[in-house]
Amino acid sequence: MDTTSNSKHRPFSIKLWPPSESTRLVLVQRLTNNLSSNSIFTQKYGALNKEDAEEKAKKIEDIAFNVANEQYDREPDGDGGAAVQLYAKECSKLLLEVLKRGPEEKEKELASQNNASAETFFDISKGQRAFIKAEEAENLLRPLKEPGNSYTKICFSNRSFGLEAARVAEPIFVSLKNQLKEVDLSDFIAGRPETEALEVMNIFSSALEGSVLKSLNLSNNALGEKGVRAFGSLLKSQSCLEELYLMNDGISEEAAKAVCELIPSTEKLKVLHFHNNMTGDEGALAISDVVKRSPLLEDFRCSSTRVGSGGGVALAKALESCTNLKKLDLRDNMFGVEAGVALSKALSKHLDLVEVYLSYLNLEDEGTVAIANALKESAPSLEVLEMAGNDITTAAAPTIAACIAAKQHLTKLNLAENELKDEGTIQISKALEEGHTLLKEVDMSTNFIRRAGARHLAQVVAQKPGFRLLNINGNIISDDGVDEVKEVFKKYPDVLGSFDENDPEGDDDDDDDDGENSGEGEANEDELESKMKNLEVGQEE
Repeated sequence: MDTTSNSKHRPFSIKLWPPSESTRLVLVQRLTNNLSSNSIFTQKYGALNKEDAEEKAKKIEDIAFNVANEQYDREPDGDGGAAVQLYAKECSKLLLEVLKRGPEEKEKELASQNNASAETFFDISKGQRAFIKAEEAENLLRPLKEPGNSYTKICFSNRSFGLEAARVAEPIFVSLKNQLKEVDLSDFIAGRPETEALEVMNIFSSALEGSVLKSLNLSNNALGEKGVRAFGSLLKSQSCLEELYLMNDGISEEAAKAVCELIPSTEKLKVLHFHNNMTGDEGALAISDVVKRSPLLEDFRCSSTRVGSGGGVALAKALESCTNLKKLDLRDNMFGVEAGVALSKALSKHLDLVEVYLSYLNLEDEGTVAIANALKESAPSLEVLEMAGNDITTAAAPTIAACIAAKQHLTKLNLAENELKDEGTIQISKALEEGHTLLKEVDMSTNFIRRAGARHLAQVVAQKPGFRLLNINGNIISDDGVDEVKEVFKKYPDVLGSFDENDPEGDDDDDDDDGENSGEGEANEDELESKMKNLEVGQEE
């Protein structure tokens, strides 16, 4: 038997990594002995007592294990030999450092290496939402006062600062302003009277004025124009911002104008979020000016901001200059057809788009068709497309289907709450038949879908590897149709959403028959599905 030849096709399955718990314990014991016993190194640098040696040995082993484990994660198909070598090397290196630096200094060094993220990120947002008093602020913020700390990111969210607590924080912020890069002050004045809240904002703003921030989050503070201007000194001093979050801040027309006025430069801005404000059309015009000045913008969110047609057109035109855009979220506004058509012109220039959220914009068929045609020719790597609740009918289905067919990276498709019916659903299903191996979720709920459309869609998505969720609830699928769909997913029922809002006896306004439970209704469905089988994706009637 040729064992040499056979071994080439069947590599050894023995894994050297990870080490067993007993192996790790033995190593800790050896490290403890090396730190506390007599040797040429302990003679030169001094030995540790047994208790300190054991404590530091555990830390050394833990750090070395984590470093080696990261190495193994990068090469999981190997035998772990490289990780074992790195494990031993790190242990030796850290052991020598402990001896050279002595117990107290090395403890700080080990803590730094073992918890690097905690060293740079200071976060008090965990736990229950609560008011902070001066004494508590002193205790909470004490780590920020330690000489030589390396905090670059702070999060004060979920804690309400009054005047006394703000005055405790003020000198600390002043001392840190030259090293801070990311500041999260979202939801940090909850429940405070307006006068006090504005003064607190002024204190924080003045303390941070002149810092060179990359990210600033002022969300969930009900700012309004007064609040925006209370942060004026901080905003005016920022010229390197890459991320700005002003969500759920009561950003009215006046507040939006204040934002536009107070931020001197957005040339480096990559993320801009204005979700859930009362910006309106006039406010959208001001935000559009900010967008125009942000050529590097990659992630723009202006959802639920009460923007109508005029504001939508202005935003769309501003977005034409943001050719690096990867994520666009304009959901839940009142754009209408005109703004939808204007948006399509901008989208035709966005080759890097990965996620597009355009649900509940009143786009109707005309706006939807314009956008689908634009996306078909751009955004080759599109992964998420959401256009729910836009009064889309079967007339727009061929164009949507042609767009979807071209998006082979699609992972999520949401066309819920439209009027695509069986005809549109089957066309879209056919667009998903070829390729689309990355598809994970499809939502076609509340679309007047009957048995034929539901069955065809289920059969298509069930073939996708890794598919996670099909939602066709809220339709008018017969009981037999529901049973057929469930049969398709019998091996993985969790992939299929609920049918608790399905109406098996329901009807749509355009049908004159007695419902799909009748024999004639079933025959009509089967006839429709038969005709649709020969339809080419992108074929317009």
